[in-house]
Amino acid sequence: MATEEVEPDVLRLARQDEADAVADLWLRSRKASFPANPASIHDDDDVHNHFATVVFAKSEVWVLDRGGIGIVALMVLDPGWIEHLHVDPAMTDRGLGSRLVTFAQDRSPEGLDLWTFQSNEGARRFYERHGFVAVEMTDGDNEEGEPDVRFGWSR
Repeated sequence: MATEEVEPDVLRLARQDEADAVADLWLRSRKASFPANPASIHDDDDVHNHFATVVFAKSEVWVLDRGGIGIVALMVLDPGWIEHLHVDPAMTDRGLGSRLVTFAQDRSPEGLDLWTFQSNEGARRFYERHGFVAVEMTDGDNEEGEPDVRFGWSR
């Protein structure tokens, strides 16, 4: 009996022409994470525009690309910061997020920071498992007006 071979996920920089696909993944992830994450205050068109004109212009956008499926996870890096980390809701619990975080840590030996919502207990546990510690809490100093937490990591 033959077994079906799964192509490995390729970690690579996203191309500008993939901004819509990256924004679509971000939207799917954010919507699936409600209520742990509050709903986005931006409509889908705003998110698409933001990724195409701001995120891709100022940041490194890394993706995990699964042959035959497409982009299954994304991470946006700025020097010393993980700005976004999202996995397709249909692909969670497969180590994709861990692979991205490990990659970011290897690229940033001086340390990393990131924000997540205090209500997102799953993300908080995930980052703590990867050596991040909570270093600051806010009462909602963000667009959504929701309490968040800044995590830091250093070797």
